[in-house]
Amino acid sequence: MRKDLIPSLIWAGGLIAVALAASTARNMGYLDGDAVNRIVLGATGLLIAWYGNRLPKTFAPSAHARRVNRVAGWSMAISGLTYAALWAFAPFPAALIGGCGAVIAGMAVTLGYCLSLRARPRTV
Repeated sequence: MRKDLIPSLIWAGGLIAVALAASTARNMGYLDGDAVNRIVLGATGLLIAWYGNRLPKTFAPSAHARRVNRVAGWSMAISGLTYAALWAFAPFPAALIGGCGAVIAGMAVTLGYCLSLRARPRTV
């Protein structure tokens, strides 16, 4: 099994475990539905931030690829933390719009940066 796949599987399993635990707590009357949504969606935001933080640390063969990884890492880490914070503290409508907007903005920043590098003349 690939070395970088194991942490991803652990994160996926952890997210499923959090969702199941929160759902069980709701069924037992310890949490309401809003709290379950906030917990699971906040954990999802932390997962996005974790992947964004790991992205620049991956090996990239060219200078452009390293720059893209760095920008993508920062934009996704910031958008994931914003997503998690909004789902933890903001009202539901604001968390939904703001959180999704933050993730979309992080992806747009990455895509825009990739396109800007592509438009530049190549230097070898």
